[in-house]
Amino acid sequence: MQRIMVSLCSVLLLLTIALVSTAQKRKAPAAGALGPPTTALEVITADSVMSHIKTLSSDEFEGRAPATHGEELSINYIADQFKKIGLEPGNTDGTYFQKVPVAGITTKQDAELKVKVGSKEMKLKYKDDFVARTVRLIERGGFDSDMVFVGYGVVAPEYGWDDYKGVDVRGKVLLMLVNDPPVRDPKHPSQLDNKMFKGKAMTYYGRWTYKYEIAAEKGAAGVLIIHEWDDKTNSGPAAYPWAVARGMMVVENFDLIAKDNNMSRVNVEGWITEPKTREIMQAAGFSFDELKKQAVRRDFKPVALGAHAKLEIEQKIRRINSTNVVGKIEGSDPKLKDQYVIYTAHWDGYGIGLPDAKGDKIYNGALDNASGCAGLIEVARAFKASPKPPRRSILFVSVTAEEKGLIGSKYYAENPIYPLNKTVAEINMDGLNQYGRTKDVTVVGLGNSTLDDVLMQAAAEQERVLRADAEPEKGFYYRSDHFNFAKEGVPALDPGAGIDYIGKPAGWGMKKRDEYTVHDYHKPSDEIKPDWDLSGAVEDLRLFMTVGYRVANSDKYPEWKPGAEFKAKRDEMMRKAGK
Repeated sequence: MQRIMVSLCSVLLLLTIALVSTAQKRKAPAAGALGPPTTALEVITADSVMSHIKTLSSDEFEGRAPATHGEELSINYIADQFKKIGLEPGNTDGTYFQKVPVAGITTKQDAELKVKVGSKEMKLKYKDDFVARTVRLIERGGFDSDMVFVGYGVVAPEYGWDDYKGVDVRGKVLLMLVNDPPVRDPKHPSQLDNKMFKGKAMTYYGRWTYKYEIAAEKGAAGVLIIHEWDDKTNSGPAAYPWAVARGMMVVENFDLIAKDNNMSRVNVEGWITEPKTREIMQAAGFSFDELKKQAVRRDFKPVALGAHAKLEIEQKIRRINSTNVVGKIEGSDPKLKDQYVIYTAHWDGYGIGLPDAKGDKIYNGALDNASGCAGLIEVARAFKASPKPPRRSILFVSVTAEEKGLIGSKYYAENPIYPLNKTVAEINMDGLNQYGRTKDVTVVGLGNSTLDDVLMQAAAEQERVLRADAEPEKGFYYRSDHFNFAKEGVPALDPGAGIDYIGKPAGWGMKKRDEYTVHDYHKPSDEIKPDWDLSGAVEDLRLFMTVGYRVANSDKYPEWKPGAEFKAKRDEMMRKAGK
């Protein structure tokens, strides 16, 4: 599960309009903005959503890892549901399946990272102190190189920022801090500077995927991102406990297969714990805290640590096809039916991995993302229950390998079944609301596109308001499947559960959200709980359906708003298409 530049004025305006709506009675739809028939919306029920979640998150489905028996069960279940609903096969080959060529990579977990500083040699244990892999399609990888601390590992010309400062790091092992540089406002040192890296909100520069990408461009031998997390406070820049980072690496990983067999990627991608990083730096005569302070300055330069690291990685490679599941409802307007609104939800989970304290090793992924798949199926069923299809076509895509790096959505966005210049919008569902009805709806990346305006109107009709992401520092905009569509220029909406629960005290929603992150996120305990109340999920799904229905019937394409980082790509795409 996993979520841009929004001007403060835009956000305040959006929220103000939404708040005004709640002071009124339930708002009638604006002229020309009629939603789906009530009979279609009422098709979506808590029981029907729960039924799909129970099946997809059952032990029988083995955690739904790609390229396993769990994948076969999952994609066939979803395709069967699409067929029962009456969706047409979404692929142009007449099937419900889009094959996604991937490599399955299983790294041996007995690797040892040896770090030598002067006469002192440290041996770091895989899983406990570090995790690492190579996505190059080779059976042996590793490094035997000097270590360099490169701060946050960011090169951002628009911010006048370069953590490499012309230093040649080819062949080096790079230590990097997670997230963006938290630059302070010079006039208000207690606050972050909103002009630098969006202040509190994470930019793509803060994502681990970017950090590996820039290291590859610089010719590094390897990257170890420092995992900062406090188990006592259950908080930290890494956004989740070490168990999550470890869990991602100890199971079979997947990546798309590039023409060069991924040899242009950095040789070793990994994470290292903060305590071991401190130990290495202390042995080298440096203070971790002092280097971290230096790293938030524009004049920071890479620091050679005087430490040498050696790591040998062995792995097994499988070349396989995984699968996106695609269903379609053809539009009713001959002039518009070759244009598409896409709904997505990833079907995959973590499969079978390390056992928890109870010995459970099936990562059922009930919330993440059996619930999103259930929502996708039910929204499709509701669309099909409408007396007449919308003017534009609707595509329902359940993508593979989101948990392995948004692979299925990346493949579709780079190899679209239907042209992206005729893909008018994308709406993603990654984890539904399991705790009841809310007064609000969270929108990750609020203010980026006119899709937010459509959502705001529909939410106001439910007497609800839009809320910006409550945890922008965690970079959710870049952590789920909508991002790959946005990156290619398609206006994408990433709505999620609100946090202001009806009948609950202030702060209750965030407390439950934090509890899930700490105790259940990407763990075997992500299972259906006795206290689940899907009434809020139903209300959200009806809302998401209304947005897609209105976009599919509108005369206009949704657009990125000024300042959105993907606007230029969309504008160029549409210019070339003569739109």
